[in-house]
Amino acid sequence: MGILVQKFGGTSVESYEKMNEVCKIVKSYKEKDKNLELVVVVSAMGRKGAPYATDTLIGLCKEIDAKPQKRELDILMSCGEIISGTILVNMLKSQNIDAVFLTGAQAGIITSDDFSNAKILDINPFRIINELEKKKVVVIAGFQGATEDGEITTLGRGGSDTSAVAIGKALDCDTVEIYTDVDGIMTADPRVEPGAKVLKCIDYEEVFQMADKGSKVIHPRAVQLAKSGNITLAIKNTLNPTCEGTKICLECDNKNCKKSYEKNFNFMATVANKDKIAQVRINSKEEAFINIINELGKNNISIDMINFFIDEKIFIIDEENIKSLEDILNKFEIEYEINKNLAKVTLICSNMTGIPGIMSRVVSSLAKSKIELLQTSDSNMTISCLVNKQDMSSAVHAIHNEFYLK
Repeated sequence: MGILVQKFGGTSVESYEKMNEVCKIVKSYKEKDKNLELVVVVSAMGRKGAPYATDTLIGLCKEIDAKPQKRELDILMSCGEIISGTILVNMLKSQNIDAVFLTGAQAGIITSDDFSNAKILDINPFRIINELEKKKVVVIAGFQGATEDGEITTLGRGGSDTSAVAIGKALDCDTVEIYTDVDGIMTADPRVEPGAKVLKCIDYEEVFQMADKGSKVIHPRAVQLAKSGNITLAIKNTLNPTCEGTKICLECDNKNCKKSYEKNFNFMATVANKDKIAQVRINSKEEAFINIINELGKNNISIDMINFFIDEKIFIIDEENIKSLEDILNKFEIEYEINKNLAKVTLICSNMTGIPGIMSRVVSSLAKSKIELLQTSDSNMTISCLVNKQDMSSAVHAIHNEFYLK
């Protein structure tokens, strides 16, 4: 007997037909192990454009005010998961599966008061455990919680993933299953790279880098939580539940992978991509730039791919932050240049350190495809390349071919 947490994303609960597939998965697990206790965490129904999707709910407020009150916006946004959760419970009950729905607050999720981007401070799983002891499947609204004063909060992007892993940690689960619309984590975004393959396993650090660099399978916050609780994450496909999927854990135990030593090292890499990027060039001395960096931090503007020179600083930001950045730079009367419509393509591998020639292979692969390389940055397990947005797909294809398909 044990507890298993399963999280179903927006595409898995976007319609009655998809929810019925979720019910089949729940039913199959219960039939396989009658002592298994199941907790199901759900996202809002569908994606942008769907009537109850989070982005659609946000749009209702923004039609009135471009900057709606965050407290009230959180209350509205929390409705999406409540709608999908209550519908799923009724569907489970109609199929003779006893279930109960809990909001984030009812599930004991206590958060900070940072509306629209709250952090989970604690979870009191008493109510969840109580319902499980009644042999019920507990369906919980992801993406939300409440402050100690009872104010409803939401957790920001990827909040349902974070909710599921945090609940798994509170319940001492060994595994949390994340269901989505693909067969697992792939070597590249299959919508960009048709030759992408499903990975059987991957470690926390690699998948964290993938998520941080643009892959949308699971949010970095959820990966960090899983690592801290030594929880195995299983990424699976709602419409293909018998597929093994991808395991995210401390050590990959893929029995099909032969041990490799230094002489015959097998370089296994993944490629992530992210668009809507802008490159910023600032003409300033170091002292002035420190003031700018401090101001960016106060305004929650994240910068990346930072290159420092004596009189020039170069970095990238998300295009959505351009207006705020310009306000800050104009306040300091700094000369700057912003290059828009760019994309970042990143090669990721935990075993990259100490292997010579990796950067040259990246640069050569892009050059062979006649892709202009605007900027690079690297760490112990990543090499990021800044390219024009129109070249993003070609850059992903070139790098993926160079490191995976050979």
